[in-house]
Amino acid sequence: MIRTMLFGLLACHALVSVNVSAQVDHSAHMPSHDEHESHDMLFDRSGMVMNANSTVLPRGCENISENVDFTIRAGTDYAIEEAGRVFGYSQYDFQVPACSRVNIVFINEDEIRHQWMLHGLPRYLYPQGMFHLEASGGETVRGSFIVPADDATYLVHCDVTQHMEKGMKAQFIVGKGSGTLWSIPSVSADFKLDSRSSSIASWLLFCSTISAFILLMFFVKKGFSAR
Repeated sequence: MIRTMLFGLLACHALVSVNVSAQVDHSAHMPSHDEHESHDMLFDRSGMVMNANSTVLPRGCENISENVDFTIRAGTDYAIEEAGRVFGYSQYDFQVPACSRVNIVFINEDEIRHQWMLHGLPRYLYPQGMFHLEASGGETVRGSFIVPADDATYLVHCDVTQHMEKGMKAQFIVGKGSGTLWSIPSVSADFKLDSRSSSIASWLLFCSTISAFILLMFFVKKGFSAR
């Protein structure tokens, strides 16, 4: 009987594990640090500009639809008043027309380095799908890129350790966008489990309870057998 229950418990955990992996494994969509190396870049004491492009049109764009300028400030002075928020940007939500040329002035008002890094651009034009600005403490960097013809919402963040988690995260919408990203400061709520994920969590709790009961019965039976 114990063996049968143990087998059922293992099957339960296997089923839940498969569902949890399908729900929460986003690693394939997140950029790795290895992807941030060996790209076209300009580097000096003020910082770094990587994968800038002000002339080559993405596929589907016949011309530059518009020139859009943003001046973005970064630092502790721009952190929103929420628990865990230490750093911030002066702007967290951007929207531009498709096929527009975006000109960024990135001003770092802190004494430590900060980044404005956008992911998800076409890889045939932007290596690893990335446009990246990094400003040393107290410095300013500039760079331009041309957005694609498709409606999309892109993640912008600072890749310095813990800076994104502490508030340096934004969204960049092209055209109508493809939705609102979660946990964007002053824009959207933090990530919450949906109903299916909540159900999976309930299954995990149930399996853990059954596991404890089976172990208790096993040791009780073993104790009686020893007598």
